[in-house]
Amino acid sequence: MEEEAERKIGWLFKLIFAGTATVIGYHIFPYLGDNLIQQSVSLLNVKDPLFKRMGASRLARFATDDEQRMKIVEMGGAQKIVEMLGDAKDDATRKEALNAIIALARADEAVGALHSAGAVSAIMATPESAEDAEIEKYKRKLLKRFRDMNYGESSS
Repeated sequence: MEEEAERKIGWLFKLIFAGTATVIGYHIFPYLGDNLIQQSVSLLNVKDPLFKRMGASRLARFATDDEQRMKIVEMGGAQKIVEMLGDAKDDATRKEALNAIIALARADEAVGALHSAGAVSAIMATPESAEDAEIEKYKRKLLKRFRDMNYGESSS
C-alpha cells in the first residue's frame, strides 16, 4: 500500500515537472524564433550554395503564418531569397529559393515586398530545368500568384 502511494506521488511530481517545463518553454521559445530567422537570413549571404539552400529551407519552414512571413520580410529575407534565385547556378539552389518564395508569397503583404525585390523578373529569368520538373511547377505557381495580386510580368 505504501509503495503504491509513493509511486502515485512520484507520477504526480513528474506531471508537475513536465507541466512546468512546458509552460516555461512556451514563454521562452518565441524569443528564440526571431534569432533563428535572423540566422537563416544570414545564411543567404554566404557564398556556398549548400548554406544558401539551408537558409532558404529554414525560412520556408518558419513561414507558418502571416506574422512570421512578415518578420522574414522585415529582416531582409525576401530580398535575399530573390537575390539567391537570381544568382543560383544549380537546380537544387533554384528549387529551394523558389520554395521559400512560395512560402513567403502566401501573405499578401509579402507578395508586394517580393515584387519590389524583383521576384517576377528573377522567376522569369530562371532557366528551365531538364532534370527537375518541380522547378517549372513552382515557377508557374508563383507567376500565377503574382498575376492574381496584380503584379504580373508587365508590371515588373
